[in-house]
Amino acid sequence: MSTAPTPHAIRLTEFGPPDVMRWLPVDLPPPGPGQVQVQQSAVGFNYIDVYQRAGKYPLPSPTGLGHEAAGTVVAVGDGVRDLAVGDRVAMMNAGLGAYATHRNVPADKLAKLPAGVSEEDAAAVFFKAMTAQYLVKKTHAVQPGDIVVVHAAAGGVGLILSAWCKALGATVIGTAGSAAKCAAARAAGCDAAVDYSQPGWVEQVVAATGGRKARVVYDSVGAHTFMGSLDIAARFGLVVLYGAASGPAPAIEPELLNKKGCLFLTRPSVFPHNDEVATFRANAADVFDAMARGIVKASIGARFPLARAADAHRFAESRAGTGAIVMYP
Repeated sequence: MSTAPTPHAIRLTEFGPPDVMRWLPVDLPPPGPGQVQVQQSAVGFNYIDVYQRAGKYPLPSPTGLGHEAAGTVVAVGDGVRDLAVGDRVAMMNAGLGAYATHRNVPADKLAKLPAGVSEEDAAAVFFKAMTAQYLVKKTHAVQPGDIVVVHAAAGGVGLILSAWCKALGATVIGTAGSAAKCAAARAAGCDAAVDYSQPGWVEQVVAATGGRKARVVYDSVGAHTFMGSLDIAARFGLVVLYGAASGPAPAIEPELLNKKGCLFLTRPSVFPHNDEVATFRANAADVFDAMARGIVKASIGARFPLARAADAHRFAESRAGTGAIVMYP
């Protein structure tokens, strides 16, 4: 007589380097009221996972890890009406703990996958595409003719963001940290790509558009690029700081925004943009539509067993890859 495999999950008992992650069996009760239990088939990696594992984005206490996964509903708790056993779903903002084989999740944190979207593709891009979605639709509604700069354009979010801006009619200048990554950015739809690890990258970005500066600069790099972002934004332009891959952006005096051209500066996050059920599912439908139309593509750069999540983190921190990282329970 066969028995179901014991659920396992990555757990942290301390913060630090990748090896603090432990692959452990977990007790998983039946789903409670308003919850469903998901058997996960693919788990997404996002760079926020590194910050949280290392303690740079402090968590209340050592805990699980991960924000994004896809799988199949295997049990439904009381009061759940919009999901059933067998539904394929994707999750983000469902609380930490996506690095797991199974988990109980509030039903209102799940979006049903349409037939044309695989669980692997959803895990690869859902969180990242939901980030790109609010950036191009809410933070700044990208318009035809806009000049847009996307930093880290060869990363998981950057590839999606570049392609989506291009599909909306913008001129897109990508930046990345190597010649190979610049090539990946151009392949994703960037009109030009500049290596920000080289001197003079600010001047090269402006030169790529014939001297015109950007209506909006999307900056997920932070410390290394932020001051340059202020220099490549057009007068009355918007600098969107939505990450800190190279470390936190330096503090500035508000008067500097005036001196640089009456700039606007914002620091948004994906979570407040999706904290209501109806909004979350509408945004998810927008993402799935963009996937169906080929605008958002699951560019998977590396695959790892979930039990080897530490290797996935080391690979991400090496900056050696392009595209998304997916882990498999």
